[in-house]
Amino acid sequence: MLARTAINELLQATEPRNSVRICGWVRTRRDAKGFSFLELNDGSTLANIQCIVDEAAPASRSLEGVNTGAGVAVTGDLIVSPGKGQRWEIRVTELEVFGLADPETFPLQKKRHSDEFLRGIAHLRPRTNKYGAAFRIRAEAAQAVHAFFYQNGFFYVHAPILTGADCEGAGEMFRVTTVPHGIPYKAEADFFGKECKLTVSGQLEAECLALGMGKVYTFGPTFRAENSNTPRHAAEFWMIEPEAAFADLSDTIQLGEDLTRFVTQRVLERRADDVELFNRFVDEGLTARLQALADTPVARLSYREAIAVLQRSGKKFEFPVDFGQDLQTEHERFLTEEHVKGPVAVYDYPKNLKAFYMRLNDDQETVAAMDLLVPRIGELIGGSQREERLDVLERRIKELGQSLDDYWWYLDLRRFGSVPHAGFGLGFERLIMMLTGISNIRDVLPFPRTPGSLEF
Repeated sequence: MLARTAINELLQATEPRNSVRICGWVRTRRDAKGFSFLELNDGSTLANIQCIVDEAAPASRSLEGVNTGAGVAVTGDLIVSPGKGQRWEIRVTELEVFGLADPETFPLQKKRHSDEFLRGIAHLRPRTNKYGAAFRIRAEAAQAVHAFFYQNGFFYVHAPILTGADCEGAGEMFRVTTVPHGIPYKAEADFFGKECKLTVSGQLEAECLALGMGKVYTFGPTFRAENSNTPRHAAEFWMIEPEAAFADLSDTIQLGEDLTRFVTQRVLERRADDVELFNRFVDEGLTARLQALADTPVARLSYREAIAVLQRSGKKFEFPVDFGQDLQTEHERFLTEEHVKGPVAVYDYPKNLKAFYMRLNDDQETVAAMDLLVPRIGELIGGSQREERLDVLERRIKELGQSLDDYWWYLDLRRFGSVPHAGFGLGFERLIMMLTGISNIRDVLPFPRTPGSLEF
């Protein structure tokens, strides 16, 4: 059953082949005098391959009911195609039908479908050109992430999904419990004997591992119970979180830049046809913008400098621009698209805007934090040098109203052989949005989890 050739491999062939076998789904069927033409796609590439069934051949007896959506296996000879726009086609000798698709009810007919419609049939949308391309780019980007860290001496580690700590201090976390509904909740009676939540970040655990292994990264699902229906937020999303011992803020800015440029170049090289689809039909200019990002060093601006740039711009923003206010998407896009005209790392944010674990600067007003901003997306990466001084870290935890007891093990890292260390979090879905030009996070997740939506 597995003895088959992927269509992307056949399309790269340099000479004809006899008796090849491919499996896939029929995109279109066209009947002509004496022949039937099937356009077949197996998900390995954007392109289809044309399969020709001679009505005199035994394979034609299996054609009944075969239309768009049918799953089939085709055996035949790969020959040079006389048709325009295609190099190869298959002269079919055998046709095996696995499953038909009723043309009256199959929702993916040969026409343009809206993104909203396709979200309602997320189980079928990978068969479309757009979403097949998006998820192949996602797969390529994930492989590139692992390749980058492996080449740079980082160890891949797994952080827990269940946690008793609130890494971000946001309080917007999903509770996981075995206490039956309707019974008054008591944490001590729950499964773990304390309140359990789905993690928003693997960073704290990554710090533990880095302060023993040197350089590590996590790459896994994270969760946030934020009741937001914006195109940038989902309840379940994937995070890439590297952490390095004996590193400072400058090191982590450079790491974020190097990773972004590496992944972008890898996708441009290996998924050029898929990127070109988005360049043509979703985001004109995407390919050139991505190539510029891959080629161009990231600019650097302190938060104070960024505020000054925004205030001098003469542009009227919806949200106020003042020191101590967080940068909004409109501010981030101005900095990247109009001021720098490329990616920019903004660093040294006011401490009131950032989490307790970020290293307090000597001015006592800012922390050694950074956001890497890219055109169209805004914030892609958020990171910092971590606070390695025990007394300062304890004070910051208390200032934010959190319990020292919840972080006893995290504080131990500062008690026993503390060293400077730094890291960041990169939202994988935002990276895919950048690489595809897709503007809604629901369309770069195969099965998006958003408020009110738990389908599939």
